[in-house]
Amino acid sequence: MNEQTLDWIRLQKALSVEAERGYIDIMGNQYRFSEFICLSLGKPPKNISTGDKIQWHDVAQKFANYSNLSSSQRKQLVIGTRNFLHKQKVLTETPSTPPNPKTPRTAALNSSQAKTYFKQEISLDMPLSKVIDIGRRSNYLERLGLYTVRDLLFYYPRDHLDYARQVQITHLEAGETVTVIGTVKSCKCFSSPKNKNLTIFELVLTDPTGRLKLNRFLMGARFGNPGSQARYRNQYPVGSIVAASGLVKQNKYGITLDKPEIEVLDGAGASIESIKIGRVLPVYALTEGVPADTVRKSVVAALPAAKYLADPLPRELRNQYGLVKLKNAIACIHYPENWEELTHARRRLVFDEFFYLQLGFLQRRQELKQKQKGASFAPEGKIIESFNNILPFTLTNAQQRVVNEIFGDLGKADTPMNRLVQGDVGSGKTIVAVYAILAAIQSGYQAAFMAPTEVLAEQHYRKLVEWFNLLHLPVELLTGSTKTAKRRDIHSQLANGELPLLIGTHALIQDPVQFHKLGLAVIDEQHRFGVQQRARLLGKGKSPHVLTMTATPIPRTLALTLHGDLDVSQIDELPPGRQPIKTMMKKGKADRKKVYDLIRREIAQGRQAYIIFPLVEESEKLDLKAATEEHKRLSESIFPEFQIALLHGRMSSAEKDAALNSFRDNKCQIIVSTTVIEVGVDVPNATVMVIEHADRFGLSQLHQLRGRVGRGSSSSFCFLMSSSKNVEARQRLAVLEESQDGFFISEADMRFRGPGAVLGTRQSGLPDFALASLVEDQEVLTLAREAAEKIIAADKMLDNSPSLKQELEIRYRRLMGGDILN
Repeated sequence: MNEQTLDWIRLQKALSVEAERGYIDIMGNQYRFSEFICLSLGKPPKNISTGDKIQWHDVAQKFANYSNLSSSQRKQLVIGTRNFLHKQKVLTETPSTPPNPKTPRTAALNSSQAKTYFKQEISLDMPLSKVIDIGRRSNYLERLGLYTVRDLLFYYPRDHLDYARQVQITHLEAGETVTVIGTVKSCKCFSSPKNKNLTIFELVLTDPTGRLKLNRFLMGARFGNPGSQARYRNQYPVGSIVAASGLVKQNKYGITLDKPEIEVLDGAGASIESIKIGRVLPVYALTEGVPADTVRKSVVAALPAAKYLADPLPRELRNQYGLVKLKNAIACIHYPENWEELTHARRRLVFDEFFYLQLGFLQRRQELKQKQKGASFAPEGKIIESFNNILPFTLTNAQQRVVNEIFGDLGKADTPMNRLVQGDVGSGKTIVAVYAILAAIQSGYQAAFMAPTEVLAEQHYRKLVEWFNLLHLPVELLTGSTKTAKRRDIHSQLANGELPLLIGTHALIQDPVQFHKLGLAVIDEQHRFGVQQRARLLGKGKSPHVLTMTATPIPRTLALTLHGDLDVSQIDELPPGRQPIKTMMKKGKADRKKVYDLIRREIAQGRQAYIIFPLVEESEKLDLKAATEEHKRLSESIFPEFQIALLHGRMSSAEKDAALNSFRDNKCQIIVSTTVIEVGVDVPNATVMVIEHADRFGLSQLHQLRGRVGRGSSSSFCFLMSSSKNVEARQRLAVLEESQDGFFISEADMRFRGPGAVLGTRQSGLPDFALASLVEDQEVLTLAREAAEKIIAADKMLDNSPSLKQELEIRYRRLMGGDILN
């Protein structure tokens, strides 16, 4: 690898470390971060355009002023520079079309082995025990669930070590994986004077730039006998040329390679024959008792069968999206010649994982369209016209766009709507749902509006009953707390068609609830309901239209992966007049005193405050002790002059109602609560949100909690209380300080914690990807979705593509673990 390529890696590594440390201009071995970047950017590559050279020098100049920038400015500069360098590297080093990858080099095998392997004809479905030079090793592979050659070929490495990078000794840097080629200066093998069972092997290499000492520590009596030690010394004679690969480490004696792989070469410039040294080395997921070399050697033995892999993707599609052939991708994901081949191989296999998932989603949608016939609702009529006249505000552009999308769905007689509406806190999702409900009612149908909690269901009822009274339309609320007599009355009105809209919780899906003519089901915070619960609600009607909503925005990649068979709308604009919430991290006694003083000032002006406590770490149980004890302390010692309510999930419905109503009516000025108030509580008079142990929460949840304030016309505050010294925890909280965009925050949350943690542990529903990353491979997912849509548009049930249809059945079932989402 040339020096210029090494510069790219060092630059990106330095930028990455600076971001991890919180943009503090870290001090390296010789230079500060900003000084190193300035020096490194001093000479731009020769083969870039004049405009890019100007930008290159401009970036270098900005880093010269790095120490004078604010934290957020430093962050923007580092992120921008990483993107700029990545684009420049692609432009200068990556060809416009993928290369024609070669089968992994057979120099990894010696000539006698090669003859043995290629004399045997290997088929994809051959048992591994029948493959020469795997034989008994198949017992190990069976522990990994691998039984045939095909199984082994599709057992992708979990990582790769870049031993292909040959680096001179003077340029070694800790943390890099490299290969060094040098001359043996000395070789020693001796027993440790302190431990007779420990043998120390010591090899000293030199090259024109420096000297490197390598050590191996061999435990066991068999290594201690003189004959064994002599064999080690004779293996690496002084003056011989060797290649050594490993992870560069810095210890108290200097730079070395950790657990190096070493091979003696025939001479200077000779080829490296090892399957581990001087190449991009695959690293496989293993289980106890399965040696890594066993898997590697078995893969090498199985690779000749890759040529028999049929490629289900049409050639036109591969060419359009720049994808290498499947057989080449499989060969190069295991043993690529270089990092570029690995990149193209991985891109093709990641594309496949996303493509078949999206193809499965879209085909399921086609199947539902064939089975279900929905009712057509007219978007125009007297009821909606009357509603437009009484509405005291104008819809935002985003709200109007989503309403139009919904009306377009409702107007299709042959296909029931199945749409998810994502909207940030306070973006106005409810009003969008009301338009859909009114379209159903004026077309002679009933609507159901289901929410996951009584608090949220009551919140929706309070809003809708005001509008529906003006429209002279009845609406009722049904929850677990509804009295028996009232419940019977609701059941009766619903069954005979007198009641056009019923709002409620899980009570809506109980057997006694019978709709006369259910045409629309609205499900709020739909991710909190199970698949069967949603299905039972839909079963109350005959193919009703479905509108699901969430106030917890998730990144588009997650939406496509979880809800690929839904149409997704985003309300990405807040209504005018919403005040930005001043968000600040706080820690220590001095900060806490200032927060308490601000609460007093706000209450003196008639405002109110929340104080929130998290769940117990690694548990789904509420931290009642902390909340109740803090409620007592605040009431008695901190704010004895104020009324303070307590709210948590284990209170009865009546107790919850009493606490919330007291807070809504301003009979108490502070409410101490667990996360039960995350959604559904709307008190415009509340202006202060204090979140204790904020580092325990995910960013999206913190954003939801923050959204409980800032709902009125007064300035609002959110204080993130955290004493954590963890750098990543502080960086996560800094995202809340800098942004109030829920979609941006959810994206950052996914990058910090991963998609599974963002969705929650109980019901993530994520497919089981072998290679694909929802964080790193978003662009490939978008392309795969586009390709799947083109395929389905041309061949709805894949009747004209039997190989694609067969592959889909295998892949989709494997990705989804046999489950069906939504």
